[in-house]
Amino acid sequence: MNSSSKIRVFQVATGNLGTETIGRIQGHPDLELVGLHCYTPEKIGRDAGEIVGLEPIGVRATGTVEEIIAAKPDVLTFHGVFPDEDLYLQVLEAGINIVTTADWITGYHRNTNHPRPGGRKTTELIEEACQKGGVTFYGTGMNPGALQVIGVVQSMDVADIQNITVTESVDVSCHHSVETWKEVGYGKPVDDPSLPESLRKFTEVFADSVYLMADCFELELDEVAFDYQFAACTKDVDLGWYFLPEGSLGGNYIKYQGMVDGVPRVETHLEWQMTPYTDPSWDIKGCYITHITADPSIYSKHMIFPKRGVDLSNPDSFASIGMTVTGMPALNSIKSVVAARPGIITSADLPLRGFAGRFAI
Repeated sequence: MNSSSKIRVFQVATGNLGTETIGRIQGHPDLELVGLHCYTPEKIGRDAGEIVGLEPIGVRATGTVEEIIAAKPDVLTFHGVFPDEDLYLQVLEAGINIVTTADWITGYHRNTNHPRPGGRKTTELIEEACQKGGVTFYGTGMNPGALQVIGVVQSMDVADIQNITVTESVDVSCHHSVETWKEVGYGKPVDDPSLPESLRKFTEVFADSVYLMADCFELELDEVAFDYQFAACTKDVDLGWYFLPEGSLGGNYIKYQGMVDGVPRVETHLEWQMTPYTDPSWDIKGCYITHITADPSIYSKHMIFPKRGVDLSNPDSFASIGMTVTGMPALNSIKSVVAARPGIITSADLPLRGFAGRFAI
């Protein structure tokens, strides 16, 4: 591949995130969409643009791994809600790089909560497939992903760090992924004894994010501790796409804390609220916050605004913004990922240009 050629991209999935990234790939100067893999039979054979509400783009959806491999893309971008590890292994062994936004930063969470048949670690299998195919595997997103990179970068001008905490403080009702919230436990009674474990199991990819930051700081952690607080709905809440009964989980404050000698040093916090009608009800900031206790200390808000002219009365506009900031860290990284060494990499392995956006020229 020469410096002037576009990178050939085969995308997997057209849910909320995949719908957004189809259009973003079309407008990205580095990338060319050459294929789309769908799991829904009704989508197979249809034009990718038509599937996501755009004009036809001349790429038709397929439904088998063999068709992905036959297309010989440079990279597969995976935007399903949950990983397809069997697909990953086949694609990597065939010499195709993968960038994913699905449940992966370091692999700790997948190894811990989703063991493979036969007892092998997912990270071992993916690393072997990468080496066999001579390609690279990378996981990212907004959070976990870009938020931790933002936190690490903002430590560059301080000394004697005592603690770094990155916090996502958001209204999550615009993230219309029913299966995600069912797995996390939203809508279950807050006194359901299964809820703490469900919440931990399906958010523990954020422990990955703590390990990522600790690696950047060359800090060896004793453990990553999990702590939580539930917010119960004070009335029935019907969001149109999701129903939350009174007394069910409608918000949470989660902490993943990297501990050293009993002291939290590196932390990711999740202040999520599906509805303001909860007890307790948090003051949602609608942004991403970095707080570094050091010499000097840092407090920074990463605030995201719609581009000029966006109709803010349309709830889909907010959903689109959320999907954009989740997908673009993946798309903007692709050029650096394709150039990277074979194997599993994290954001700690990418050059600064791997996080750079692209100008509209």
